[in-house]
Amino acid sequence: MGRRQRFRISEVRSSQSERLRRRKRWYFALMGLCLLLIVLAWNVVRLWSTTAAVIMSAIAAVLPPVAVIIANWGEDH
Repeated sequence: MGRRQRFRISEVRSSQSERLRRRKRWYFALMGLCLLLIVLAWNVVRLWSTTAAVIMSAIAAVLPPVAVIIANWGEDH
């Protein structure tokens, strides 16, 4: 069936703990992707294509700041 849809009656923002949980999920997913790219690039891909491994490493180097920006997107401080 999938996930239950949440219906909003008003324009009240979701709770802070729910927003924090969502931000953490995005952050850890992007950082996990970063680690996966590094491990694959240095241990598997470099055996066939050094250029592809360097490109994967460059993308992995850019992901941590992007993860922080996406995880904190829309938060008012």
